Amino acid sequence: MIKVRHSQLSDLAAIKGIYEQEHAVSNTLQLPFQSDDLWEKRLTACSDNHINVVALIDNQVVGQLSLLVMDRPRRKHVATLGMGVSSVHTGKGVGSQLLIAALDLADNWLNIRRIELEVYQTNEAAICLYKKHGFVEEGLLRDYAFKNGGYVDALMMARLRT
Repeated sequence: MIKVRHSQLSDLAAIKGIYEQEHAVSNTLQLPFQSDDLWEKRLTACSDNHINVVALIDNQVVGQLSLLVMDRPRRKHVATLGMGVSSVHTGKGVGSQLLIAALDLADNWLNIRRIELEVYQTNEAAICLYKKHGFVEEGLLRDYAFKNGGYVDALMMARLRT
């Protein structure tokens, strides 16, 4: 059973461990070898506008999602999200449970109308997951990021609450 809850400082090592895995470094904007201090700042910087949740299986952190609500006056109806799942637990519903929790929070508690994200065009599993939860492709971002010695394109995706 997958449980989702707000992240805690005690989750730091597990979250950092997820983003140190090869698939996470390759499919996100994270750099290898990030410090504990950086992750501690990310976890303690949470506010009403920046929410971090984790997914647990047998009380072990196996995934993390960050939801950032825009604070500009004309974009308060928008949030962005980013997520990572441990390579051992991909394809087991962890990403779906994190998205379900984030979408419930956005729709029913934060009054978010639009959620945006960027995903590498080559990350077919993530694109499929996002589409399953109502995200649509809105554009192609050419040479979006530098990874593994070359530039990669990304898709801009969004989900609008109707």
